Amino acid sequence: MDFLQPSTWDEALAARAAHPGAVPIAGGTDVMVELNFDRRRPPALLDLTRVTPLTEWGTDGDLLRVGSGVPYRRIIEELGDRLPGLAMAARTVGSPQIRNRGTVGGNLGSASPAGDAHPPLLAAGAEVELASVRGVRRVPVREFFTGPKRSVLAPDELIAAVWVRPSAGAGEQFAKIGTRNAMVIAVCSFALALDPARRTVGTGIGSAAPTPLRATAAEEFLAGALDWDSRGAVPPDVAAEFGRLVASAAAPIDDVRGTAAYRRHALSVLARRTLTWAWGGLP
Repeated sequence: MDFLQPSTWDEALAARAAHPGAVPIAGGTDVMVELNFDRRRPPALLDLTRVTPLTEWGTDGDLLRVGSGVPYRRIIEELGDRLPGLAMAARTVGSPQIRNRGTVGGNLGSASPAGDAHPPLLAAGAEVELASVRGVRRVPVREFFTGPKRSVLAPDELIAAVWVRPSAGAGEQFAKIGTRNAMVIAVCSFALALDPARRTVGTGIGSAAPTPLRATAAEEFLAGALDWDSRGAVPPDVAAEFGRLVASAAAPIDDVRGTAAYRRHALSVLARRTLTWAWGGLP
């Protein structure tokens, strides 16, 4: 197995083009597990830890550009007020050691249906910046995943960054169900983003379909049912219908972590809870 270690972004893209079978590695929290258990034996590893631009974030107009190498710990500490939903999800990832090393870019690259970062990115309407020696393109997160651990990422492309609109802070929530309270793969997860200025609703469902997905019917229903002007309490029937629509958007399976029926029930509960928390926290 070859080990490639570029020190600049241009070198990384050139190495990726020359070695399309190489597996990119930054934090290594997913890749090293697969290597250690001999589930994967790629011809080369492409180490991106020396490519400094991947570890940077900044604003561009009304959007945030977060480098794919920014670890979860920095998402929590530096961007928690701007991206609260993503920060909530980051706090549920593994242990402190994993959060110090793991990255949102790596989570996207693995494209697992259970990736914790995926639901809040879906709910926020984020885009993924993909780059190669051929150029740069931005893909909406909702179009990024094509199947279990598969994405639109081309063999010569690398994930450069995530583009997302910052939140006012109170309108985003994330919750997940696991077989225990910490260091666990989600049985199912759900993210919600309320935007009172635009009167829109965003959702993200994890670990309950072949890919992470949005509950678009639930979004449309809730955007029309909420009283955006008075901000009164959410009527119980509205919350119940929202939960039902979220659950019906999922396509779960039975596996060792939970049954399909349990996942649908749990998603309905998570949807109602996050709606109450997010609506009650709006300024």
